[in-house]
Amino acid sequence: MEEGIKEELAHKLADDANLDTIKKMSVDDVATKLGLKKSDSDFENVMNVIRALSASKRRARGKRVDLLRQGGDEVDIPMGDTRFNVLNHELTPHHELVAIDDEEAALAPWELLTSDGNGGTRLRRELLPKILITDPAVQVIKEMNEAEDEELRAGWLNNRIVRVIRRSPSAGTHVAYRLVVEGN
Repeated sequence: MEEGIKEELAHKLADDANLDTIKKMSVDDVATKLGLKKSDSDFENVMNVIRALSASKRRARGKRVDLLRQGGDEVDIPMGDTRFNVLNHELTPHHELVAIDDEEAALAPWELLTSDGNGGTRLRRELLPKILITDPAVQVIKEMNEAEDEELRAGWLNNRIVRVIRRSPSAGTHVAYRLVVEGN
């Protein structure tokens, strides 16, 4: 449908077949599957799209990646010297460390505050989904913060909260919070 095929025809074509299978189908098989004559303009349109997709060496990135990058943080994280930075990969969502002062405000909509028994309140971090400190994205965040501040003590990242921002064409922007832990 993204390529200009009518929705009804796209559903018929995709029924029990993936794109690779469709590319390998003969002209007669496509016509039979769609229930169209070879002389129909809709059939010619479908065949042109299949030929264009078959001709491209790489599968077209399409509009999805462009939508993911729209309004994205182009300057997320600087590229390292020669090391691979997982946060610069197009499939990795944006990860950022939430400042300690902002944690309560960021998590307020989920009502994670409880009384601590001393008349104050505390944030129930243990209810958040976990992310291991050994996760590659967390390691990049750790290395970057340690490069900026050489006086960070060991274990400074444990029990901190990471904001993960995913972009998609259908959901727009989805924000998730995860708790950094050292082990299971």
